[in-house]
Amino acid sequence: MMTEANRQIIEELKAGNEEYVKKGLISGDVSGDMRLKSARLGQHPKAIVITCSDSRVIPEVIFNAGIGELFVIRVAGNVLDNHQLGSIEYAASHLDANLIIMMGHTRCGAISAVMKSHGGSDRYIKYIMEDIRSAIGDEKDDYEATRLNALHGVKEIVQAFHEHPEIESDELDVVGAVYDIASGKVEWL
Repeated sequence: MMTEANRQIIEELKAGNEEYVKKGLISGDVSGDMRLKSARLGQHPKAIVITCSDSRVIPEVIFNAGIGELFVIRVAGNVLDNHQLGSIEYAASHLDANLIIMMGHTRCGAISAVMKSHGGSDRYIKYIMEDIRSAIGDEKDDYEATRLNALHGVKEIVQAFHEHPEIESDELDVVGAVYDIASGKVEWL
């Protein structure tokens, strides 16, 4: 069951996304004053967002967030390995960010490559492709594959941090989301 604090953060992120979709502008505080304040007082993000490295996917813009509001981890295909899990662990245990969002996006090049069964022979890309293939199987629908991949990541995160000695697992919530790059809307899974 999700904590009330995390439920409130999701409502704020939903409102920020609605504002972005309606106006196409962000009103999150990215001022020099906020930059200096965060330099002085450190970061206190309200959520961790794991998403793709795709240049069309910018979580701070999508959620209308300012400096220090989101701890963003980006990797092609929004896949996870020990480096991403270590970043999540850091944000959860040292920055008290207790909401983790695994956000996929439509028209993801990595997912498309897996669905078309090409691009996996490159030296390092093959690791991304293998992880996505295990998440989506033989799925050929773009949205459904994106959803499956995000939910696969949610499951991996939950398993990795279940009964973690440094993290209050009863305060930690993990949710999936899909960002539609055409409409700008985020669907929560």
